[in-house]
Formats: sequence, structure tokens, C-alpha cells
Amino acid sequence: MIEPFLGTWKLISSENFEEYMKQLGMSAAARNLVGLAKPIISISANGDEVNIKIENSLKNTEISFKLGEEFDEITADSRKVKSIVTLSNGSMIHVQKWLGKETTIKRQIVDGNMVVEYTMNKTVSTRIYEKV
Repeated sequence: MIEPFLGTWKLISSENFEEYMKQLGMSAAARNLVGLAKPIISISANGDEVNIKIENSLKNTEISFKLGEEFDEITADSRKVKSIVTLSNGSMIHVQKWLGKETTIKRQIVDGNMVVEYTMNKTVSTRIYEKV
């Protein structure tokens, strides 16, 4: 069920995100800028299409997709990836693949907040968002 994720969310805490960005291959300058940004995430659904819009002071990105169907995505850090988003045990699992690499973004609702785990290699970053 996508319903618990619907709405607008603002970042309230971030742990180990710089290390995650390093794993993605982002430059130190880019990591510093992104580290300062406080993203707002809006998740909506129209029929079976889901839309995730991420807004911050640096760059806005938006993706639309159907659960379980692969789609092309250009990430905020300009990676061209093949993505697939699925729902599993109450979690929204977003897998991005590019150039033989893979990262996973796992979103869960915990105590009314959206907890997002970013995983690449053995690096895990946790960011918590509260509903606006």
C-alpha cells in the first residue's frame, strides 16, 4: 500500500550521508553542497502511477513510475540509471543500477516519520523526514 507514503516530507535528521555520497562517486565540493541542502519530498499517486518530487535549494528532481516496472531515471547527481520501485513488507524499495553499480533507497514509515535508508556497497545512510 502506497498510502502511508503519500504527502509532503521535510528532512529532520541525517546520518552518514556524506559517506554514502562518496560511494556514489560524488566530488567533495558536491558532497559539501548537498550536505547543506534540506530536501522536501512530495509523494503522490494518480491511479497506478506514483510521483516523487524532491525539492531543495540546489536542484529539483521528479520521477514518475509504476510499481514493479523498470524506468529510466536521471538522478540529482546526474547519473543515468535504470530504476525499479517495489513495495515489500510496508517498505518502498527503490533500486538504481548503472555502469555495473547498484544502490538501494528503502523508505519506511516509522512512528509517523518517513525513515529512508540509502545503501551502496556496505555503506548505509539513514535520513529521517517528518510530514509537513
